[in-house]
Amino acid sequence: MKLIDSHTHVQLKQFNADRDEVIKRALENEIWMINVGTNRKDSQLAVDICDAYTEGVFATIGQHPDEREVFDYDWYVKRGQHAKVVAIGECGLDYHRVEPHLFGEERERQIELFQQHIELAKELEKPLMIHCREAFSDVKSVIKKEIADMPTEVPGILHFFTGTKEDAKTFLDFGFMFTFGGLITFNREFDEVLRYIPKERILIETDAPFVAPDPYRGKRNEPSYVMEVARALAEVRKAPIGEVCRQTTQNAKSAFGI
Repeated sequence: MKLIDSHTHVQLKQFNADRDEVIKRALENEIWMINVGTNRKDSQLAVDICDAYTEGVFATIGQHPDEREVFDYDWYVKRGQHAKVVAIGECGLDYHRVEPHLFGEERERQIELFQQHIELAKELEKPLMIHCREAFSDVKSVIKKEIADMPTEVPGILHFFTGTKEDAKTFLDFGFMFTFGGLITFNREFDEVLRYIPKERILIETDAPFVAPDPYRGKRNEPSYVMEVARALAEVRKAPIGEVCRQTTQNAKSAFGI
């Protein structure tokens, strides 16, 4: 095994025409993947895809904060018992598109949904896969109240981390890990944070089909492209690419229990 794409969405409609080819292409290149659910439908699809492959394909189940469907806690408990469901989420807080006059109501709704995921993670003893956009203060506040009761060694993963060093320090203290994707191949804004976070806490992802790395910008992203993220991480941290591949793979195995 060479790499693990720690956050991807091959179950989405962008892959309907060639999903099997995309997955096989990754597996042939020794790239495993974790397909992340964002609502009931694509959480189920992510689980179904796991059943079609003997190894290398895993899933998470959850509801993105932008999704407004009713959160069926019991349904997620049942699906979360599947052996290849390795985390709860994509969950968290996202204030990017919230209209100012609706902020208070929407903030309350998202926090309540986030707390339901935390309870689910506790019950199933699986880590959280957290989405955080323009909401680091509230995510930290919610986690701080819950962290003592979270049973897993790695209680959560900050997906597509865009926070500051100060944000990173708080989540490091919580025991979290951090994923980075294609953005780091063409945006130098996060280099300082990439060098600050210990190598044992960094994961790599594609977030496919979104945010393709250089040299694939403008195209549909896919798990095979995670190697470009590994190369960018190695360059920023001035580390051998082989070491980065081994370390991030081991980190993912530890975080997700695989």
